[in-house]
Amino acid sequence: MPRATGTFSIDSWEPQPYDEAEGAALSHVHLTKTFDGDLLGTSTTDIITAMAQVEGSAAYAGFERFAGTAHGRKGTFVLHHTATSHAGESSLSWTILPDSGTGELLGIRGGGQIVNDDGAHSFHLDYELG
Repeated sequence: MPRATGTFSIDSWEPQPYDEAEGAALSHVHLTKTFDGDLLGTSTTDIITAMAQVEGSAAYAGFERFAGTAHGRKGTFVLHHTATSHAGESSLSWTILPDSGTGELLGIRGGGQIVNDDGAHSFHLDYELG
């Protein structure tokens, strides 16, 4: 199974708070990214974030449409994100939405992880083409 690795930068971050009740603040965030490495391209992402009252306790879930190349194969696909953090420990994973690939990425499936090291984002994505 090929492994794509690299980095990405967040080009825009547009939060829209919608529930700031006691316990956790909920927001819808629209963001755009640029990828470098084995994935070359851009993406648009929409996530729902939950930020607890205790600093560092948070979670998000959402979807991202990637457009570009994976190891030189051109197309698009959709990623499903799931993330939590607590007391300095975080888990950020993503899964390719089955049957969302287009172009030379038709049939792509797999998953991986994101690492956020004080704002520097890296990733790995293990995938196969059907």
